[in-house]
Amino acid sequence: MSRAQRSVASVAVALALVLLAAGPPAPAQPKPGARKLDLAHIIAPPESGAIAFKYLADEVTKRSSGTLNVVFHGGTLLGKELEIMDAVKSGNVALGAPAGAACTVFPEMCIFLTPYLVRDYEHAYAMFNGEIGKKLDETFQQKYKVKVVYFYDYGFRHFWNNRKPINTPADLKGLKMRVQQGRVFADTVNGLGASAVPMAWGEVIPAAQQGVIDGADLPIVNINALKIYEVSKYASMTFHNYGPSLIVMNLDIWKSLTPEQQKLLADVSLEAQKKVREATESVDNLQKAKEILEAKEMKVNAADVTAFRKIAEEKVWPAYQKQYAELWDRIVSTK
Repeated sequence: MSRAQRSVASVAVALALVLLAAGPPAPAQPKPGARKLDLAHIIAPPESGAIAFKYLADEVTKRSSGTLNVVFHGGTLLGKELEIMDAVKSGNVALGAPAGAACTVFPEMCIFLTPYLVRDYEHAYAMFNGEIGKKLDETFQQKYKVKVVYFYDYGFRHFWNNRKPINTPADLKGLKMRVQQGRVFADTVNGLGASAVPMAWGEVIPAAQQGVIDGADLPIVNINALKIYEVSKYASMTFHNYGPSLIVMNLDIWKSLTPEQQKLLADVSLEAQKKVREATESVDNLQKAKEILEAKEMKVNAADVTAFRKIAEEKVWPAYQKQYAELWDRIVSTK
């Protein structure tokens, strides 16, 4: 090696050592023998749920005094919501979330998707962090053998489309709107005046580009994250469906934890829940939606929510009120 080469090599080594010393501290490493708990989700950060799950995994590992190693897998372990939930129920994965498929996995969650039944975020949080959430946890433990770690949400859904702003229910007439593959979503869109087109998410963007659908609905946080502004001109804030979800843990694995570990998981879960709620709720208002989306050439308008709610109460509510009579009354009476 020449003198010049030796000089370059010496500088490279010295620089590497400086960067190593100056770099951010490595996350806390679990001690040998720590119990590994896998946490699976279909999406990685910066999706709002994934950010909270990563926080949960890192903080429980760090604070467990070397006894637990919670490993977050965002879109890397299993690729579908139902696969993840089957793995949690069987105990092959410790923790997981059904994401937007909560109603499919746990039919008890479907009632909360009834349009305009959940009044606002305060109403939702009072339910899920109160008696209704407690009863659902008890039901899921008995029926599905999973423990609810915490409830979270993807916010209220709003219509987006390529043809015109949606101000009143009459503006939906003649529009073909994609809906998730669940009866309550089709009942909502058809009841409000559009034509529902059930479709898996993977088909939505091409369908919008090709004119197969005129639009769909999503929370503001996801309209932005999924770059809907690239395929749609208008976002109309209708607040028509609340999108609840949850993260659950295999019940046998939960019961095998020490009381101290259970308390740690419960405490950190409340912190994670707060993070995902802040991420979702903070952008779900007209001012913030305009700030974010109109900078990307998407027009945002406030819809006549009172008119939409009236139609929903008349055309959609009766069947669901009859189906979920007992829980319905508790939801309505929750303050």
